[in-house]
Amino acid sequence: MMEGIIYRKLRVEEAKKFWEMKNELDKETKFMMYEPGEREEKAMNLQEIKSGIQNAIEDQDFLIVAEWKEQIVGYLSAERGIPNRIKHTAYVVTGIREGYRGRGIGKELFKRLDLWARENHVTRLELTVICNNNIAKNLYEKNGFVVEGVKKNSMIIDGEYVDEFYMAKIVDEK
Repeated sequence: MMEGIIYRKLRVEEAKKFWEMKNELDKETKFMMYEPGEREEKAMNLQEIKSGIQNAIEDQDFLIVAEWKEQIVGYLSAERGIPNRIKHTAYVVTGIREGYRGRGIGKELFKRLDLWARENHVTRLELTVICNNNIAKNLYEKNGFVVEGVKKNSMIIDGEYVDEFYMAKIVDEK
């Protein structure tokens, strides 16, 4: 576990700082949704980011960051299902900056997600992970996620189709 890491909710006024961290993360790995620079090409919609932060502040959704010396070095978000039939579910996205991986940050982020899920009656957590992203898959499995299926030709990376695993975790409300 890395000493000095602070785990906290974002403040609405940090929307641009959060967007910038995600933009840097896109440059460090091929395992995120956006290609390097693609997030920059899209009009940065700060209002959308602020809305997501506000939803997490109000516990409708989950968003927590890991901070080291006032720099955001990782995050985990879980967006709750909106229709009544899936309000008990949340879709999880996580990212940790390259220089901070393997230091227990992911484990701590998932521990806090589990607590939020229990407190907010979210009993199913879902995510996808590129099949050859063994480090992330192992992190998810260590935190109780299991593979439920394969999403064939899910993404194109470097001109090649790649598959993703559908993974989920049933959260015990106790």
